Amino acid sequence: MNIPFLDNWRRKHEAAGPAEAVDADPEGVAQLLAECELLRVRAGRAGLVLDDSPTSLAALDQLPPHWRDDPEEVPWVGNDAGLYLGTVIVRTVPGAAWHVLPGGHPMVRLASGREVDVVEAGLDWAVCGSPELSRVYAEAAEA
Repeated sequence: MNIPFLDNWRRKHEAAGPAEAVDADPEGVAQLLAECELLRVRAGRAGLVLDDSPTSLAALDQLPPHWRDDPEEVPWVGNDAGLYLGTVIVRTVPGAAWHVLPGGHPMVRLASGREVDVVEAGLDWAVCGSPELSRVYAEAAEA
């Protein structure tokens, strides 16, 4: 896949590890993590526009989980759901920011220092519907 801004970003941060890349270009990393294309397509088919708001997380929680019909799609939807959850938290919770572990696993670090494994929460949501994305958001917003 040829994504020009991604190629430029990779070249610029080639020598840096994931954590250093976030420090060097937090907006670029946030933009990449916010794409969540599969989830956005799935939601769009159901008539839901994902506008990066907490309200959209509650609407996602109400979607029928048709992705569970295809076991190969579940982890992809779950990953996107986690990244979308993280995007909403980072954009709406004061002091929240992306934090990428040395292995490349994205987390959200709250102003309190607590880290939220949004990808794990998204995968759990995609597989069994729990925890609800809106609930994870509410807990993060309270912290």
